[in-house]
Amino acid sequence: MSENVLAKVGGREILKEEMEMMIKSLGPERAAQFNNDKGREYVLNELINQELFYLYAMANGMDGEEALKAQLETVKANILKQYAVNKTIAGVGVEEKEAEEFYEKNKSNFQTPESVRTKHILVDSEEEAKSIKAEIDGGFGFEDAAKKYSKCPSNENGGDLGMFERGKMVPEFEEAAFGMKVGQISEPVKTQFGYHLIKVEDRKEASVRAYEEVKNEIGQRLAAEKQRDVYMEKINELKQQYEVKIY
Repeated sequence: MSENVLAKVGGREILKEEMEMMIKSLGPERAAQFNNDKGREYVLNELINQELFYLYAMANGMDGEEALKAQLETVKANILKQYAVNKTIAGVGVEEKEAEEFYEKNKSNFQTPESVRTKHILVDSEEEAKSIKAEIDGGFGFEDAAKKYSKCPSNENGGDLGMFERGKMVPEFEEAAFGMKVGQISEPVKTQFGYHLIKVEDRKEASVRAYEEVKNEIGQRLAAEKQRDVYMEKINELKQQYEVKIY
C-alpha cells in the first residue's frame, strides 16, 4: 500500500494530501496546534468520521434528496458567479510603459518626507539641563549622560528616539530638531514634558522614491483600476441584456 494512503473506510482511501489540506484550511494559528503526532491523529480520525457519514448518506439515498439538490444549486450558482467575474477580468494587466508614465506624472505621491534621528535627555528644570550640557561640553558622553540623568524611558538606549518625520513630536521639540545639524547638541528646549537636550544623529532630506522601488505598487494599483473598469463595463452591458427591477 502506498505511504500516501493513511486509511481506508469501506474501500474509500483517505490520502495524506487530504489531511494536509484539512489542517491548512484551519488557518495558521489553529493549524500549528495540529502540527504534531497527536494533532494529526485527531485530524485523521475526523476524516474517517466524515467518510463514515458519506457512506451512510449514499447508502440511504440522501444524494437524491431535493433539499440536497437545492443546496448544491446554491453552491454552484455562487461559484459560477465568481468564476464569471474572474474570467471577465482575466488577462487585464499593466504594461511597463503605463507604470512608468504613471510614475512620472505622479511623483509627488511617492515622496519621502524629511526626517531626523535624535537622542535626547529630559529633565525637570532648565538649570539641571544647563548643568548636564556643561558636563557634555566638558567631555562626558551624551549617551552616558542620558542614562544617568534623563527621566525619559529612552534613557536605557542612551536617549535614542529613532528616526521620525515632522508632525510626530511636540512642536517645540520638532522645531529645534529639524533646525539642527548632524552632531549638534541643543541648548535646553522647553516642552510640556520638561527641558530637553537634543542631539541630532542623522537626517534625511525629502526625496522621491525610485521607480524600481514602487513599480510593483503602481502595477497593482493600475491593474485594480483597469479590472474595476472592465467589471463595470461588463455590468452595464449585461444590464442592457437583462431587465433589473429593484423593489
